[in-house]
Amino acid sequence: MEIIAEIGQNHNGDMGLARELIAAAKGAGADVAKFQLFRAAETFPPPARNPWYDYNCSTELKRADVEMLAGECARQGIEFMASVFQPDLVDWLEAVSMPRYKIASRSVNEPALLARVAETGKPMIVSLGMWDGPSFPAMPAPRSCVDFLYCISKYPTPFEDLKLSQVDFGAYGGFSDHTIGVEASMVALARGARIIEKHLTLDKDMHGPDHSCSITPDELATLVAFKKVCEACL
Repeated sequence: MEIIAEIGQNHNGDMGLARELIAAAKGAGADVAKFQLFRAAETFPPPARNPWYDYNCSTELKRADVEMLAGECARQGIEFMASVFQPDLVDWLEAVSMPRYKIASRSVNEPALLARVAETGKPMIVSLGMWDGPSFPAMPAPRSCVDFLYCISKYPTPFEDLKLSQVDFGAYGGFSDHTIGVEASMVALARGARIIEKHLTLDKDMHGPDHSCSITPDELATLVAFKKVCEACL
């Protein structure tokens, strides 16, 4: 079982804060510190339809940022991971020897991106919050290299929308959790999820769209402790 601390855009474009979040993820016992690598103008709706557009632009990582963050994760002893949104940005992640790739829910229907990631030959973790097919999507990679995450793309997700009793965690690798708190992730772990992805913040009142739905380092530590109990029991 492993916990992915989704830092995402919660660094707010401040690489000092990004370093603090990596340290917090490591200190709480997470296995992975994950970011998002995108070109904002190609990824997010324009300002007329997106009140967070300027914020999205301010959190766009430069190549030097990626190199620094990967190096900081290595120094802290935690795996560096990023969701990648444009095919050519895979080259940046290959340059820092990222061991696994995350595919966000919105990218499942982007064949060029999926093909480029598959070319690396590295494992993929794929969220299915925006996939509505009757079965798992076809991927340009061996099934053994892909872990699908159960996900509901609502921010936050109400507990009653999860329907975790219907989720086969023998088929799904894990759960990308957008609920408030850690209880839903605990239920998923107890039901056999091997991977939990959960947004991390240092302050839920910070400016940004994801902070209020994120967990704090103390909550992350609680989730990690519960994971260890599940590992011992199961």
